[in-house]
Amino acid sequence: MWLAFAFGSALFAGLTSILAKIGIQHTDSNVATAIRTVVVLIFSWLMAAISGSLSELSAIQPKTLIFLILSGLSTGASWLFYFKALQKGNVNKVAAVDKSGIVLTILLSFIFFHEEITFGKLIGLAGITLGTYLMLELKKEVSKTEHSSWFLYAVLSVIFASLTTILGKIGIHDIESNLGTAIRTSVVLVMAWIVVFVTKKQDSIHTISRKELFFLGLSGLATGASWLCYYKALQDGQASLVVPIDKLSILVTVAFSVVVLHEKLSKKAVFGLGVLTIGTLLMLV
Repeated sequence: MWLAFAFGSALFAGLTSILAKIGIQHTDSNVATAIRTVVVLIFSWLMAAISGSLSELSAIQPKTLIFLILSGLSTGASWLFYFKALQKGNVNKVAAVDKSGIVLTILLSFIFFHEEITFGKLIGLAGITLGTYLMLELKKEVSKTEHSSWFLYAVLSVIFASLTTILGKIGIHDIESNLGTAIRTSVVLVMAWIVVFVTKKQDSIHTISRKELFFLGLSGLATGASWLCYYKALQDGQASLVVPIDKLSILVTVAFSVVVLHEKLSKKAVFGLGVLTIGTLLMLV
């Protein structure tokens, strides 16, 4: 059953990037992250209530709570950097860097959980790395709507996202996954709004258009659905298998970036996407 949840996570994660990109055209990325997190928080606690896991709150062990908080902080950092990258760069390139984070996640899973790294996984990792490089085309001059700093933000997002997976895997070991997601999201919400007030961007909230607010809300719902599926899959399956499936969301993201945002893919980038996808699928063998 974890397999279905993993693919569900990939679908909603792919939609998240596109909806968020539309929602941050004229909105500060930190403010957008904070607004989206409100939607995710409501969604996650609602699902925790529906699943009947709220009764477990009083029984949560200190170790579990600590790792959930650390996972939430890491998630918050990853989100802030990711949506900053998304605001400054093309969706398909940011998504490619994001998916390459599987390499770091697999290594951390091997170190902390002793999950096996087979020859097939090594070939898959090589394919993902090569495919990502082909999609980026970093040597080309950036477009007028793209800023070179997006790459640094994307890499930082990947680092924290990988830490999120490891910390989250430990944190949801002894509790129901929906409750774990809700607790983590609460931490992300606090962190996101602290950043908004520290950077003195709170006044810009009143200037957000209804269209962008609407898409930020949809992005938050997609994120909530992706998280719930992802951590349910992570709780029941191996992190080294769940993560590769989740990274297939790049197919959804790239497809919508071309159709909705009219971003162009060169033949080299299309080939890179194919190599990246094959590498990801090989991780499952």
